[in-house]
Amino acid sequence: MRQLTSLDAQFLALESGSHTGHVGGLAIVDPSTAPNGFSCETIRELLRERLPQLPPFRWRLAEVPFGLDYPYWIDDPDFDLDYHVRELALPKPGSDAQLAAQVARIHSRPLDRARPLWELYAIEGLESGHTAVLTKIHHAVIDGMSGAEIMGVLLDVSPEGRQLPPAGGENGAGGAPGGMEMLGRSLLGLPRYPLRALRALPRAVPNIVDTPFQTLPGAATIGRLTGAGERPTAPKCTFNGRISPHRRFAFGQMSLDDVKRIKNHYGCTVNDVVMAVCASAVRRWLVEHGELPDEPLVTQVPVSVRSEEQMGTYGNRILLMGAPLFTNEDDPVQRLFLIHDAMKGVKERHRAIPAELLQDANHFIPPAVFSRAARLTFRLSTSRPGRPNWNLVISNVPGPQFPLYLGGAELQANYPVSVITDGMGLNITVMSYRGHLDFGILADRDQMPDVWKLIGWLRDGLAELEP
Repeated sequence: MRQLTSLDAQFLALESGSHTGHVGGLAIVDPSTAPNGFSCETIRELLRERLPQLPPFRWRLAEVPFGLDYPYWIDDPDFDLDYHVRELALPKPGSDAQLAAQVARIHSRPLDRARPLWELYAIEGLESGHTAVLTKIHHAVIDGMSGAEIMGVLLDVSPEGRQLPPAGGENGAGGAPGGMEMLGRSLLGLPRYPLRALRALPRAVPNIVDTPFQTLPGAATIGRLTGAGERPTAPKCTFNGRISPHRRFAFGQMSLDDVKRIKNHYGCTVNDVVMAVCASAVRRWLVEHGELPDEPLVTQVPVSVRSEEQMGTYGNRILLMGAPLFTNEDDPVQRLFLIHDAMKGVKERHRAIPAELLQDANHFIPPAVFSRAARLTFRLSTSRPGRPNWNLVISNVPGPQFPLYLGGAELQANYPVSVITDGMGLNITVMSYRGHLDFGILADRDQMPDVWKLIGWLRDGLAELEP
């Protein structure tokens, strides 16, 4: 059996009638390049061939009785590939807006915890003649880096595919234990939690504001009292209320060469420019809705802490850093410089964080209390006079700059589809691929009915930085 970490378990704990914990990607592929044609059956055959290299696709959850410990992954003895791979078609004309609406509907539905936590949809009928391939996989299984590893197994560097290496057996989860066996393991482990917490305190408490989800209510106060500082204070706006069960999705591209030209001119980074154009677009939304705060919004920035030794282990190895977005700054160039300086501070803080922090946070409090505390933190962030920890998520994931193929079909774009929560109802994630940046924006359906405007405003934000 493979036990989930505390962070893995948090992505399960956040789920409710309005929250889902899965992430996804909307890949657009060109079927005309596939030597033997391309269809949903092509994808099924590809998955059958590569399942030995994709152990998480066969894992399902085994819950511990009474929630006394984190759940386990086990190999599903009744795995049914046809259940997970599905196909549908858009009605004519098959526009981007229709595709985005279909993605939002699919992404709003939770995954079935009685099965491995992923689904894949082949979507035909796009007016471009391309095929969309939408994946959903639970964040408890992967983070950004381990998701990229999975895509590396599915995608090839030529239409003809490749010879696969033999599958290793070390990533199997094992068979299902009995309920009494898991209960026994948990009861034996309970006395160790106080000792683990005492050992964890010296490293975890001074850095508690950087633990994922600020697991404990009052974590920021503890951080201040121990000299750890605190995250920037976040003002409230519409997308920082409680979210509904429904989503809106929008997607679009931007030239990576244009971004690089601007970053070279101003002496900053690609990520600085990405953050600046996101700040510009969000600022325009706030202005249009009469909600622009005097303070800068605060964005959550996921940072991978996965080491070389942890590659191929799946699960989550991330910290969630906070950075001011300077939406209160009117001048776009000055905004870019402010973001550049702020991101340097985030990087310095990241370098100063102990490598063992995730493990220490994992042992800070018992699992059942940990999950309840996380849910309480989300509720407090949307209460009055409470303030959110962050206003939104902005995540920039570097990708390959050469063509990739799915079952022989050339990958044209890969738009991320991520997660929103109470208090943080807007997520902008971008992946670079083959000379362009692919933006995926997820928002609450009720809070941001005009989310498509952000795509155009992102491009305007880039244009206003042109030297």
